[in-house]
Amino acid sequence: MKKSLNVKAEKGMTLIELLVVLAILALVAGLVGPAVMDKFGGAQKKAAGIEINGIISALDIYKLEVGRYPSNDEGLAALVEKPASAKGWNGPYLSDRKMPVDPWEREYIYKYPGANGGVEIISYGADGQPGGEGDAADISSND
Repeated sequence: MKKSLNVKAEKGMTLIELLVVLAILALVAGLVGPAVMDKFGGAQKKAAGIEINGIISALDIYKLEVGRYPSNDEGLAALVEKPASAKGWNGPYLSDRKMPVDPWEREYIYKYPGANGGVEIISYGADGQPGGEGDAADISSND
């Protein structure tokens, strides 16, 4: 009489199988990661543009009440604290009562007169330097 061999199937994964799974995960992360980061950078640029538009609106209200835009010396601080020379100031003109910062935690640059003769608000983008491309590109109220 022949004895049948009872072989139990082992449960679990071999080292090779684990390495294959890790390689696949690394490949997927390498392909998907940059696309996700590009979308995140684009969102920061859009957020800066929206915030710049809000600052411009606050500056327009400031001008209606005071009769002029803040000087370069007064800057955006004039939207939250009354400058000594601002008669008719009825602020603060920003809802959170503090100086706005761009999505990269840097202050916006205020110029009056700006490049087109009016008010200009600028964020220098991710690198914080004038110029640049992609995420490092400047975002301006003149765009």
